[in-house]
Amino acid sequence: MLNRVRSAVAHLVSSGGAPPPRPKSPDLPNAASAPPAAAPEAPRSPPAKAGSGSATPAKAVEARASFSRPTFLQLSPGGLRRADDHAGRAVQSPPDTGRRLPWSTGYAEVINAGKSRHNEDQACCEVVYVEGRRSVTGVPREPSRGQGLCFYYWGLFDGHAGGGAAEMASRLLHRHIREQLKDLVEILQDPSPPPLCLPTTPGTPDSSDPSHLLGPQSCWSSQKEVTHESLVVGAIENAFQLMDEQMARERRGHQVEGGCCALVVIYLLGKVYVANAGDSRAIIVRNGEIIPMSREFTPETERQRLQLLGFLKPELLGSEFTHLEFPRRVLPKELGQRMLYRDQNMTGWAYKKIELEDLRFPLVCGEGKKARVMATIGVTRGLGDHNLKVCSSTLPIKPFLSCFPEVRVYDLTQYEHCPDDVLVLGTDGLWDVTTDCEVAATVDRVLSAYEPNDHSRYTALAQALVLGARGTPRDRGWRLPNNKLGSGDDISVFVIPLGGPGSYS
Repeated sequence: MLNRVRSAVAHLVSSGGAPPPRPKSPDLPNAASAPPAAAPEAPRSPPAKAGSGSATPAKAVEARASFSRPTFLQLSPGGLRRADDHAGRAVQSPPDTGRRLPWSTGYAEVINAGKSRHNEDQACCEVVYVEGRRSVTGVPREPSRGQGLCFYYWGLFDGHAGGGAAEMASRLLHRHIREQLKDLVEILQDPSPPPLCLPTTPGTPDSSDPSHLLGPQSCWSSQKEVTHESLVVGAIENAFQLMDEQMARERRGHQVEGGCCALVVIYLLGKVYVANAGDSRAIIVRNGEIIPMSREFTPETERQRLQLLGFLKPELLGSEFTHLEFPRRVLPKELGQRMLYRDQNMTGWAYKKIELEDLRFPLVCGEGKKARVMATIGVTRGLGDHNLKVCSSTLPIKPFLSCFPEVRVYDLTQYEHCPDDVLVLGTDGLWDVTTDCEVAATVDRVLSAYEPNDHSRYTALAQALVLGARGTPRDRGWRLPNNKLGSGDDISVFVIPLGGPGSYS
C-alpha cells in the first residue's frame, strides 16, 4: 500500500500532460443566441484519452496535442503562441476593437507556470434564446403568448488531467440548460404557481388541482409550494447531470479525457443564478460589501458526505481504504492502542481502539490544497473524471465525485446597483493567493480610476486581478509584492457589472 501511495504522489506530479486530438463529438441542437449581443461560442479544443491509472508518456501526449482558447479572445496565430508561453505568461483579454461581451463583461486569463502543457481552463459567454417546447396547458398558444425567453450565460471551466472535459463543457453545458428550460418558458412568464403536472394529452385533469390524485386516506394535507426560482435551479441541476452523462457516453469514442470544475452564472428574469461544482468561486462586491455566491467543494469541505458513502458502500473502498479519518497515518505498532478518529457523523474527535482495518489508507487525507480523495484528486464536485482510478489500482474514484452544483440566487431587482457593483468569477488560480478582501480592494482601486460609462473598466479590472495573482518573474519564480509565491496555476476571471452599462431588461 505504501508503494501505491508513493506511486500516486509521483503520478500527481507528472500528470500534467496535454490531450491528443480526437474526433468532434456530436453536439446538442444549436443554442439560439440573441442577434444583437450574442457572444461567439467557446472553442472546441481537442481533448485526449484520460488515464485510468497507467498514464500515457508525457512527451508522446504533448507531441499530439493542439491548443486553443475561447474564440471571444480573437487571438491570431501569434497571439495563440504568446498565450501558450509559460515563460512570459502574458495576460489575455478580448481586444478593444472587437465586439464587447454582454453587459460589457470583463475577462482576463493567463496560462500556468509549467504545471501542464497548455492552459486547461476554458470560458464561455453567451446570450441564449429559449423557445418553449409546447403549451403546458395542452391547448395551442394564443398569438400574444409563447414569446420565448432569453438568458445571459457565463461559464468558467477549470480542467484537470487534460483539457477535454473543460472544452466539452464550454461548448455544450449552456445548450443542456437551454433544453431544460424549454418546458418552463410559459410557466416562468405566468405569475400563478407552477402546475403540479404537465399534461401529455388533451382531457387530462387539471394538473393544478391535485385532488384527483389523492386517496381518502392520503397523508398529504396540502400541496408543497414550488416557486419559479426553484424550477430554474432544478433545470440547472439537471443540465449539469446530463452534461456529465454525455461525457460518460462519449469518453471512449471521442476521448473526452480528464474532468473539470464548473462555475456558471445565469441571468434570467431579474435574478442571477450562480451554480458551482468544484473549487472555483464567485463573490459580489456591492458598495464595498462582500457577498459570497459560492463555496469550494474539496475533500475537507465534503468529508462527511464522502465518509458516509464509504460507510454505506464499503465495496467502493476495496481492501485498500478506510472511511475513518485519523490525525495521521496509523502505524502497525499502534494496533490495540486508542487513537483519535472521526467518522461520517462527527465534526469533533474521539478515541477508538486501533484495529487491523484501521491500517488502511484513509479515504480523505491531507489538509488544505493538499487534501485528496483516495490519495488522488483534490476536488469532490465537477464534470467528467469517468476514467479516473486510484493509481496502480482498478478502484474507480468517480462514485465519490458529484456532478451536482450548489446554486445560489441573487435578486438584482431588490437593490439599486451602481456601476462599481460587480460579480467576480475566478478559477482557483485566483483564489489560491488572493483573499476576498484583496479582491474588493482591487475592485475599488481600479474602477475608481475610470469613468462610470467607460466600457473598458471591467476588462481592466479583470486584468488587474489576474496580474495580482500571477505576480512578477524573479529569480525564484513568480512572486507577489510581499515576496510570497504567486499563483502557478491557470488563472481565469470574469467581471460582470451589476449596475453598469449592461441592460437587465
